Amino acid sequence: MQWDDLRVFLAVARDESLSAAGRRLRIDPATVGRRVARLEEQIGTTLFAKSPQGYALTDAGERLLDHALRAEQAVLAASEEIAGQASRLSGQIRIGAPDGVANFLLPQVCAAIQDDNPELEIQIVALPRLFNLSRREADMAVTVSAPSAGRLLVQKITDYRLHLAASQDYLDRHGPIPSVAALRDHRMIGYIPDMIFDKELDYLNDLGGGRVPLASNSVVVQFHWLRQGGGVGIVHDFALPSAPDLRRILTDQLSLTRSFHLVRHADDARLERMNRFAALLSDGLRQEVARLEAALDKMSQASDA
Repeated sequence: MQWDDLRVFLAVARDESLSAAGRRLRIDPATVGRRVARLEEQIGTTLFAKSPQGYALTDAGERLLDHALRAEQAVLAASEEIAGQASRLSGQIRIGAPDGVANFLLPQVCAAIQDDNPELEIQIVALPRLFNLSRREADMAVTVSAPSAGRLLVQKITDYRLHLAASQDYLDRHGPIPSVAALRDHRMIGYIPDMIFDKELDYLNDLGGGRVPLASNSVVVQFHWLRQGGGVGIVHDFALPSAPDLRRILTDQLSLTRSFHLVRHADDARLERMNRFAALLSDGLRQEVARLEAALDKMSQASDA
């Protein structure tokens, strides 16, 4: 069994497609298919079940996946040890994150890291769901809840704040909102209830639930609805400096705190390159949340003066 064949097997297992695996590996799909067939012939069993939806691992493929992942980590660790720790990071690193952090924090943090490491390729996968790190949907993920299952490294990055907000236009048209109870007379904006993938994102549950006339699984869609004067919703404080037309309301009655965590596969602890990037990412996110929340507090104090 050759490492090159295992590398192709891992790409197909992750992408569930010969063409997508070929793009990842920079080889044509026909070659990917031949490599998979050769590996299946060597092992004497079928590793993938092909369907219109793509290539899904069989039971034998699932068993091989764990071994292939360990082989991959060993190869990467050996490469780092032989090459030595370079002064700059290089290669490709993919980060999975909910769309709030992916839109309002990661762009500037990752751009700053790439400025200092021009040979590094950083990819941000912004999806409102959990990521499967074992299948390498991402090399690491930013999450709100800390996972408790799986062979994972989990570290808390920082706390962040959220508050109710509405546009100045909406408040001008509907008048002041004196209390949380008065929200029942206003149009709420939030998540689609049955698409909330993390219990920590069920913000409106803190308000006693209720009807959500404008709902989306994307926090960015909710943000733009608020900016258009669509209603009232929960917003990350770190997003508000980019939207001076939005106003925090009822800050003395409702204030939420959540936390970001960085989640990595346990085997990556052996890779100095991943450890260095994780440290830079965590420090950058921590500093950016603090900077934006301080800027918002300063803006709020100035408007109250």
